[in-house]
Amino acid sequence: MANPKQRHTRHRRDRARKQYDTTLKNTQECPKCQARILSHRVCPKCGTYKGKEMVNTAPKIKKAKK
Repeated sequence: MANPKQRHTRHRRDRARKQYDTTLKNTQECPKCQARILSHRVCPKCGTYKGKEMVNTAPKIKKAKK
């Protein structure tokens, strides 16, 4: 197996690692439930978007077997 001839500089090492940096997403509060959500998306907690209910998040009732 080949070995490196010389070591990389700190700048070159850190520049290569820069691609793994992550940034925080910009979130905002849901006006109904105050959960942190991404903008322009339906709230996963309460299912509202722009004050209207888009997704029914109530628990589904399972039918009993006969």
